[in-house]
Amino acid sequence: MNSKEIARMACEALEDKKALEVKIINIEKVSTLADYFIIASGSNRNQVQAMADNVEEILGKAQIEPKQIEGYQNANWILMDYRDVVIHIFDEENRLFYDLERIWRDGSLIEKEELDK
Repeated sequence: MNSKEIARMACEALEDKKALEVKIINIEKVSTLADYFIIASGSNRNQVQAMADNVEEILGKAQIEPKQIEGYQNANWILMDYRDVVIHIFDEENRLFYDLERIWRDGSLIEKEELDK
């Protein structure tokens, strides 16, 4: 499975749990870290954890295992590293504070529909 398909599945898993402001940044031309960053927010700790759980479950069913997951206990910023796809799930306050969209503005902001192509 390629990174575009993994990113699409992750976005759908996040949306299933009512993720707020899902952004997909294609960073393959500006970084060797990954192909895609997915950034999403939840309105509270339980929602943030539920979104991470759903991503892990959906991708796990497709036999895609994370390299690493950080921040689950605190749930103010959960980072899920799936090698070519890195998922950042924030609470609203920390998303504003860290502003990854600004930091990674050299990447291309894409719409979810572009992952279906």
